[in-house]
Amino acid sequence: MSIDTRNFDQMLTELRSVSAVASGKPAQQANPVGGGTDFAVALKSAIDEVSQAQQSAQQMTQDFASGSSNVNLQDVMVNLQKANISFQQMVQVRNKLVTAYHDIMNMQV
Repeated sequence: MSIDTRNFDQMLTELRSVSAVASGKPAQQANPVGGGTDFAVALKSAIDEVSQAQQSAQQMTQDFASGSSNVNLQDVMVNLQKANISFQQMVQVRNKLVTAYHDIMNMQV
């Protein structure tokens, strides 16, 4: 599992812009590199991928429990672990976002 780093530059630009506005400086309009993706869209996509991984693992677990012959225990366990790791990663991203939100809200203007 790898982390998509394509949108970090755009996120940094947006955070700098918000920080500049919060400190009373005029925000500079930067042209996003390559057209960039909206942060909300990227976050929604990541959440959907985690949800899909969990649903897939759950379906495979149900298939194994019902005695389906095309599902083996090793595949079920691997998919459950993948879903668990992706969920834990999403929780860590949420924690970082909450921390960043609190840091921005605690800035003195």
